[in-house]
Amino acid sequence: MTHDQLQTVTDIMRSTRIAALTYVSAQGRLVSTPMGTQDFEHPGTVWFLTQRDTDKVAAIAADPRVNVHYAGKEGWVSLAGTARYVDDRAKLRELWDASADAFMEGGPDDPDTGLIEVTADSAEYWDSPGAIATAVQLVKGLVSDEPAEPGDSGLVQL
Repeated sequence: MTHDQLQTVTDIMRSTRIAALTYVSAQGRLVSTPMGTQDFEHPGTVWFLTQRDTDKVAAIAADPRVNVHYAGKEGWVSLAGTARYVDDRAKLRELWDASADAFMEGGPDDPDTGLIEVTADSAEYWDSPGAIATAVQLVKGLVSDEPAEPGDSGLVQL
């Protein structure tokens, strides 16, 4: 892993406020749900707000393996790791913001409100060169013998 790769992953994640959290349901199915990223200092640890009494919290307690992916104009990141429910009022107050008020019932002191902490061990990414550059590469791949070059990609161990 290079510093540039880690910075690319960080930039893509910061530019994409909503992520998709994928977990294994009680029935053994993969389930994805949109989640607003509350914070991360390093891409290896991501925080989400949640209600305690949800299927995702129960599923994560039974099987903590998760995937979190971000997709936006800057590119795409897929984090693989584990998650856990965290009941930390100080951290919850630290992360609470106006978007939390809009989407969450209660507040940071509500006993049914908590956090999901995702600890990732790897991140796969694709750094998009932008819409125009991608279109040019697509045309290049279609009309020439040269393959399209869709941007930088890689796997980063966190």
